[in-house]
Amino acid sequence: MICINSHNKHSSGAQEAEVEASLNPRRLRPAWATQTCFKSQMKRGERGEGNELMLHPWRNTIETDNVKPLVGVKILDLTRVLAGPFATMNLGDLGAEVIKVERPGVGDDTRTWGPPFVGTESTYFLSVNRNKKSIAVNIKDPKGVKIVKELATVCDVFVENYVPGKLTAMGLGYEDVDKVAPHIVYCSITGYGHTGPMSQRAGYDAVASAISGMMHITGPEDGDPVRPGVAMTDLATGLYAYGAVMAGLIQRCKTGKGLFIDCNLLSSQVACLTQVAANYLIDQREGKRWGTAHGSIVPYQAFKTKDGHLVVGAGNNQQFATLCKILNLPELIDDSKYKTNHLRVQNRKELIKILSARYYTMASLWR
Repeated sequence: MICINSHNKHSSGAQEAEVEASLNPRRLRPAWATQTCFKSQMKRGERGEGNELMLHPWRNTIETDNVKPLVGVKILDLTRVLAGPFATMNLGDLGAEVIKVERPGVGDDTRTWGPPFVGTESTYFLSVNRNKKSIAVNIKDPKGVKIVKELATVCDVFVENYVPGKLTAMGLGYEDVDKVAPHIVYCSITGYGHTGPMSQRAGYDAVASAISGMMHITGPEDGDPVRPGVAMTDLATGLYAYGAVMAGLIQRCKTGKGLFIDCNLLSSQVACLTQVAANYLIDQREGKRWGTAHGSIVPYQAFKTKDGHLVVGAGNNQQFATLCKILNLPELIDDSKYKTNHLRVQNRKELIKILSARYYTMASLWR
């Protein structure tokens, strides 16, 4: 095992010994071994009025109102790039101890994704890997596999984002880890799931975004599809994985058993398009690009001004009336073509033309 500190430099002998000792499986205990989760209270007087069994939340021996909810929980993080690291970073922000396992001599791909850099680290890497302990383990070597399994026995959560089957071939698939750590909440983040014709493809945000339809509805109304300014598919998947792990920890508290979580980029992004899907399934309305505008709300978009652009959102009739007063266009409030949002959507082009002309005479910073 090679210990790496937060600046991607090999530790000195003393530092390495200290870090290695802190990660020694014999000195670690998972949360399930030290905390009582959803302990059933069977004594008289501890049932609700309806005589239902009362479940008391996860208890911690730390007596403070400020303790973070995941203090004592240990995460073994075998992820890289964005979706997985974003999920584990969020778990760490809630107090979990995150042990990030990286490839010797290389580390996470994003360590070199720059500029900009802070010293030898890319800001990309630093932005999603704060507060993590980082070690390098060669998991292609049986000794490395043994180290990871030993760590799994004393961790609560195992998160990985390898192509399906790769970790199994190395002896670190869910079934392998479950044998030595039956309490583990194992979260597998992939591009396209563990089954199906695309399961063996590597998952990248832009590709999954295109396949899901996200890029089809993003961009200028009469222009080409556009990739969102940030990796929304990766970030959405990270948040879904984060939520699933939290739910998995609660389920383990109830059952006493670990579980397997299958989270992938494509499913996560498609789930985020729920409104677009509903529009088609219910009314056969196909998704389209609206630029900064909204297909079901008017006005809800950016307008060009003398010195820039201003984004406006009027989500109800009262807000539209207020907007008209501010713009000194009171006649629009009682205009029969714009009385309701439904009517404003129907008469979008005419209304936007009027508002655009008004905004163009103004500066972007106005009150």
